[in-house]
Amino acid sequence: MREQWKIMVGAGALTAFSLCIAASGLAQSGQSQPAPQQQPPPTGTDKDKQPNPAPLSMDNAPAAASPEEESASKAVQQATDPSKKIQLAEDFLQKYPQSRYRPTMYQALVSGYFATQQVPKMLEAGEKEVEINPNDAPVLAVMGQALARTYNAKAPDAAKQLDKAELYSKRAIEITPTLPKPENLTDEAFNNAKNDTLVMAHSGLGLVYIRRGKFSEAIPELEQSVKADTHPDPDPVNYYLLGVADKQTSHFEAAAAAFSKCAAVQSTLQAACKSSAEDAKKQGSSQLSAPN
Repeated sequence: MREQWKIMVGAGALTAFSLCIAASGLAQSGQSQPAPQQQPPPTGTDKDKQPNPAPLSMDNAPAAASPEEESASKAVQQATDPSKKIQLAEDFLQKYPQSRYRPTMYQALVSGYFATQQVPKMLEAGEKEVEINPNDAPVLAVMGQALARTYNAKAPDAAKQLDKAELYSKRAIEITPTLPKPENLTDEAFNNAKNDTLVMAHSGLGLVYIRRGKFSEAIPELEQSVKADTHPDPDPVNYYLLGVADKQTSHFEAAAAAFSKCAAVQSTLQAACKSSAEDAKKQGSSQLSAPN
């Protein structure tokens, strides 16, 4: 597999993740907790706004936040620079380790580390968020995709990492359609957030199957991923992966189409995708293609 996939995503994918994080407050916890102070509703275009805190999946909710804690939480949510957001969230967790806003802080860290390409730290923050809120679909989706893309077959925990990527991706796919729309989200923003979550979840699961050599199983997952990605600058990696799966199963025409769509997106994969599209076309003209 090509190293470019590891953490590279298109601008559309980065926006997608920010929109997904805006839906994290939709995650189901199974516990009835006091509602946190509401913030302005997120929109489908403001990628820097952070969500209302996700409900805590704990038996006993922490005490109500002090005015100082509320102010510090708002500062994290309102920060637009990823590095600043990271610093504020880290400081908050150090000062208020049992805060009811911990899910919001971990969501902010996942978003900030994603934006600054600090993948190990992003995965660490994501694990902590999932431990608190195991049904946080957007975080599960980005974790599944990131784990699949950073997979190293030679690592001692390689099999465990791939299993976890599969688990998180499948869980996000299962949870996302069942999420109720909160009152502070428009129908459009809610649908965008759900679609963007599914883009990453299906992408992660599709890549897991590719890593395991299950190319036929990867195709429908990757097809769903690219279909749901309606951003003007989509993640080219998913088209590349779809092309790989189609080519490996002798669907040469479909492979050429997927590689061509990858090549149409400005990224470091453009040259590879253009070359792969040409190769798939040549193979299609000289070899028997598999039926659709």
